[in-house]
Amino acid sequence: MAIVTVEAGVCGFSTTIRTSSEDMQTVNIDYDTSCPHIEKAKETLKNVDAYRELFSKPHDTNVYRALSPHLPHVTCPVYSGFLKAIEAAAGMALPRDVTMRIEK
Repeated sequence: MAIVTVEAGVCGFSTTIRTSSEDMQTVNIDYDTSCPHIEKAKETLKNVDAYRELFSKPHDTNVYRALSPHLPHVTCPVYSGFLKAIEAAAGMALPRDVTMRIEK
């Protein structure tokens, strides 16, 4: 199991993504979010093929297809959070924290 929590930034919304895989390929996804936009994708983002997701162009993934009709911001870090959780659940990368620092 992998758990990724994304604090999205200035919007103040938080999403906790829980992923698991028994065969290291099919990844089951469950999540809680305070974002009303991400909540709308819950019925369409339940499981994915990790290999297909992680070796595709971003716009060809089920993650992007499920979230993009609802998310008003292309820069939302939750897209990446889902993909990192899938990657970790499938054992395709060691789980490590990711950090973005924005300076102006």
